[in-house]
Amino acid sequence: MKSFKLIILSVVAVVFVSCGTSNTVPITGRKQTLMVSDGDILALSTQQYQEFMSSAKLSTNQTNTAMVKRVGQNLANAVINYLTAAGLQNDLQYYKWTFNLVQDKQVNAWCMPGGLICVYEGILPVTQDEASLAIVLGHEIAHAVARHSAEQMSTQLKQQYGLQIGAAVLGGLGMGSNTTSIIQAIAAQGFNFKNLSYSRNHENEADHMGLIFAAMAGYDPNAALSFWQRMAASNNNQTSEFLSDHPSDATRIKNIQGWLPEALKYYKPAVTQKSTTQKATTTKKTTTTTKKVTTTNKKK
Repeated sequence: MKSFKLIILSVVAVVFVSCGTSNTVPITGRKQTLMVSDGDILALSTQQYQEFMSSAKLSTNQTNTAMVKRVGQNLANAVINYLTAAGLQNDLQYYKWTFNLVQDKQVNAWCMPGGLICVYEGILPVTQDEASLAIVLGHEIAHAVARHSAEQMSTQLKQQYGLQIGAAVLGGLGMGSNTTSIIQAIAAQGFNFKNLSYSRNHENEADHMGLIFAAMAGYDPNAALSFWQRMAASNNNQTSEFLSDHPSDATRIKNIQGWLPEALKYYKPAVTQKSTTQKATTTKKTTTTTKKVTTTNKKK
């Protein structure tokens, strides 16, 4: 009888651990199984982001702040256009694009699910220009679009399911059990999106997708090579949270070189606002001149 119970409970364990929603990561096409909803994830990340920002000090540098918001929004628009064209417009309801620059010397930036992004001032001397900043923000946005946080949380949930089912199996064998709810277990572990460590595979995927998003937004993806070389150099002098759990410098640069041909297919240099204004002004002057000539001819 005990053997029969063990078999039944083992089957139940397999069902619970393998359950979830199948999803395909945009651009890379990788398959993933998620056990948490986008709505629940967004609610939790919004709460944690607001808690962080309530104690953080916003940058007082208006030029840099405007740059971060401008580059970030350009990338967000590119992602919105891409998801819409791919028939994934329903996913857009789970994004609340937010870009903030805070006073912190760490060479770091991060993104919570839903496109809630924070950039530290310490990374700007390394980015140096908008194209390199786009590489950073593209990488972070890619984590959100690829649902890496949800995937990490799903892994923890599967592990917790396994622990609970395992305890049930022991209970079925007469050894007793003492389980707790999965939600309480996750909360007890202090799950925090800001400090979440992604796997090396996730970091590779974010590099790949981020490069594409930057190109889609009109930023030269070639900037990624020089940026990551500067990041490697800066990491020799100070701790960089942005590089934690990332691939080695040599591997990263090699991978980027391999993805550049793909990224360049999406790259179209953005038209600057200044150029657009000048063009509009020239057209207006030409129209006015033509009108004057016409009027003069009429009088004659």
